[in-house]
Amino acid sequence: MEDRLEQADILYENFRYIVDKGQSPLRIDKYLMVRIENASRNKIQQAARNNCIKVNGKEVKPNYKVKADDVIQIFLPTAPRDIEIIPQNIPLDIVYEDRDLIIVNKPSQMVVHPAYGNYERTLLNALTYYFQHSELSDADTKPLLVHRIDKNTTGLLVVAKTEDAQTRLAHQFYHHTIQRTYTALVWGDMKEDEGTVNANIARDEKDRKRMAVCDESKGKTAITHWSVKERFGYTTLITCKLETGRTHQIRVHMKHIGHPLFNDDTYGGDQILKGTTFSKYKQFIQNCFETLPRQALHATTLGFKHPTTNEDVFFESKLPNDMQTVIEKWRNYIQSKKE
Repeated sequence: MEDRLEQADILYENFRYIVDKGQSPLRIDKYLMVRIENASRNKIQQAARNNCIKVNGKEVKPNYKVKADDVIQIFLPTAPRDIEIIPQNIPLDIVYEDRDLIIVNKPSQMVVHPAYGNYERTLLNALTYYFQHSELSDADTKPLLVHRIDKNTTGLLVVAKTEDAQTRLAHQFYHHTIQRTYTALVWGDMKEDEGTVNANIARDEKDRKRMAVCDESKGKTAITHWSVKERFGYTTLITCKLETGRTHQIRVHMKHIGHPLFNDDTYGGDQILKGTTFSKYKQFIQNCFETLPRQALHATTLGFKHPTTNEDVFFESKLPNDMQTVIEKWRNYIQSKKE
């Protein structure tokens, strides 16, 4: 019996099996290898060594022998889709690199991985080319995703270079020990200085390209902690800390509490939601939208234990020019109203 779940922005799959009553004793790596598509015995053994396999709630090693009625849980980084990654020489903002992983500051308009309608000029296309020329990579090094961020969201992303690093990083994402914060500009004046949104997220039944908050019996758990950084009356600059990593999580949660991200055309933030009807104000907002032609969201910090050294590492990215410029526009606008 198998119960298979997949998380969206954190790229792993969580498998659950209940061993049949007629099962004779068998090493767990052999048992799982024939049940999980595209999972090699070596990858399963790596998962066990990294404490990613549990039997009846307890972590086990690769030589554990399964028996009838055992409840097995294993999570693995998502298997790559059968898409050829074409190396492309695309400029990258490399924040850090070693032989196990690379930290990239992703720009707006860049899709993370090839998919329908976006087979080229993705981050994986760029990294595949980059690894072929990097002194810190071998000739056969391939980028292995652990998480992703939206096309028009900017900021920090960690990509593994080895399967072992990928599994260890996925383990940290799964147990919510990764430190991730985002900076966002949202519509409206937040009533409180901080808060938490705990609301399940699923595909929007009316529009499959969107996500939506749903009943607790549906979707997947999603938790976002937010705090105010600066207030502009009609908009608020906030910091968001994620416990989970669902598709469009911050964007959906902020819309749910009545504060859509500024210029988020998917969730209604590309309209004037707060402020006056005067033409001067409308022109000001239009200028902001033109300066920042995307949702105002940036992955600002990323912290985790290095998969090889086990040392705590932390990275920070300053806001991109488009967000900085719009924030400064709001500061000037509010200041001018006070004078």
